[in-house]
Amino acid sequence: MPDGTGAPPAHNGASNHGPGSGGGSGGGSRRIHPGSGRRKAPLAPKGRGVEPAALDEVRALLGDAPRRRDLLIEHLHRIQDAHGHLSARHLAALADEMDLPMAAVYETASFYAHFDIVDDGETPPPPLTVRVCDSVTCEMLGAEALLAALPGRLGEGVRVVRAPCMGRCDVGPTCEIGHRHLDAATPEAVAAAVEAGETHPVPPEFEDYESYRAEGGYALLEACLAGERAPEAVIAALSDSGLRGLGGAGFPAGRKWGIVREQQGPRYVTVNADEGEPGTFKDRFYLERAPHRFLEGLLIAAWAVGCERGWIYLRDEYPAIRALLLAELPKLEAAGLTRHCPLELRRGAGAYICGEESAMLESLEGKRGYPRHKPPYIASVGLFGKPTLNHNVETLYWVRDILEKGADWFAGQGRNGSKGLRSFSVSGRVREPGVKLAPAGITLAELVEEYCGGMAEGHSLKGYLPGGASGGILPASLADLPLDFGTLEKHGCLIGSAAVVVLSQADDIRAVTLNLMRFFEDESCGQCTPCRNGTEKAVQLLSAGRWDRPLLEELSRVMIDASICGLGQAAPNPILTAIRYFGDELEAGRSG
Repeated sequence: MPDGTGAPPAHNGASNHGPGSGGGSGGGSRRIHPGSGRRKAPLAPKGRGVEPAALDEVRALLGDAPRRRDLLIEHLHRIQDAHGHLSARHLAALADEMDLPMAAVYETASFYAHFDIVDDGETPPPPLTVRVCDSVTCEMLGAEALLAALPGRLGEGVRVVRAPCMGRCDVGPTCEIGHRHLDAATPEAVAAAVEAGETHPVPPEFEDYESYRAEGGYALLEACLAGERAPEAVIAALSDSGLRGLGGAGFPAGRKWGIVREQQGPRYVTVNADEGEPGTFKDRFYLERAPHRFLEGLLIAAWAVGCERGWIYLRDEYPAIRALLLAELPKLEAAGLTRHCPLELRRGAGAYICGEESAMLESLEGKRGYPRHKPPYIASVGLFGKPTLNHNVETLYWVRDILEKGADWFAGQGRNGSKGLRSFSVSGRVREPGVKLAPAGITLAELVEEYCGGMAEGHSLKGYLPGGASGGILPASLADLPLDFGTLEKHGCLIGSAAVVVLSQADDIRAVTLNLMRFFEDESCGQCTPCRNGTEKAVQLLSAGRWDRPLLEELSRVMIDASICGLGQAAPNPILTAIRYFGDELEAGRSG
């Protein structure tokens, strides 16, 4: 339906339209939120007529795809992939073709960082964009030097822009050349890739459908669909295992399945594969290697809960994974494995806020990714107003193992009183960064020594982020805390998605904190004043070297108490923990 409510849209394959080859796509500047005194794009055109030529071009790009409101972002991608930007004439034509107000199209397009809007008379961006990740780990590994060197090295025909975390922290500094990532990037390597025209995504080697089936894959799903297992028994096994949501919130998975199953249908299932937390790359790791284990878990969850349709929301920073899934999903449909729950793949457009579940649902409905007020919760009023089960990739990845090996197997894996396994995304000053599958409740000291080969040569532990940008910063003296839900909160931190960034004596806590707060400022959706203005004010204070503890603590309390969603509520964590644990260092560098 045009307003994204009521009955679900009819299923079609058109929304799985793959990414084009336009090098400018995905290269937009950071989103600038309202009220900041800056803007990302020109003002929306007023009273613009629809050019027949532009309308013909839009119709040709959309082909026979439905013109539903929930496909607006997909259609915007098609236009930008083809032209390298979104012109005002094409936006007007798209609004006319979809029977939407121009304001609705423009507000959506201008919300997402990966869309470049160009008004009449403005110069379009160059045909190729190089995006350089400036997240905390990439900054530690030389992103600023890369950003300084590339414009002169690549010339005026290539645009170089900053970009938030690309989910490749273990191989930083990283950049995206068109749609292809280059890891451990140097100016020389980037220039060589640009000269060679290496701008298209290359899917990694992975276990494809045929290989997965040959090793027993989807047998469990087929047994469920054949009635050989009962939904109640499957949900009970998930509950007994202690599996929790591994996207950050940690809600018990079995309980969530039961709650959604109790709701009146139709019910939907969504997957949030938009992991944008700086330091997090575990979902990329599993999607690049074993996508069908995740997909089988997803389809089992849909069967157990009674979900009639499913959507996978994949971040636009993972173009190679998108190409992979576009090739593999039709195989499931052809085999009849999605007959109970057809799946659609949707493409994000550069918005960290869409990691929040209700903001993701708004994006799936073709709107700005604004978090919804709660209650109601999405388990009862979710996508298109229907009960919705939402999970991240890793949670669903574990479903098959738990059901095949038993709940006790998974529950017996933890340490220090915790249950299960966790996939820790470890980056920073360790000898062997990467995704480390370790027992839940392991300590940072154990994780570094047993799984990461110890600290990097010449570095000693100074502190660490246990849960990415929003998880806070802990000192080396607390490296023996169990890393799990419920163990870090009294210390002012969160485990979140288990994104562990290890810091050493080479890292300035002031610079780290400022980097994290700039990320939150950039990624605030702008909907609520405490987060929108609070993150901006925090960056202003930290940039000026003003570690005014009373003022920063007061600002943090307002953000925590009054922000609508978790972004604003967790954004002050780096400031508060830096003050709490590294006060002497901060005071020593204080100015203003």
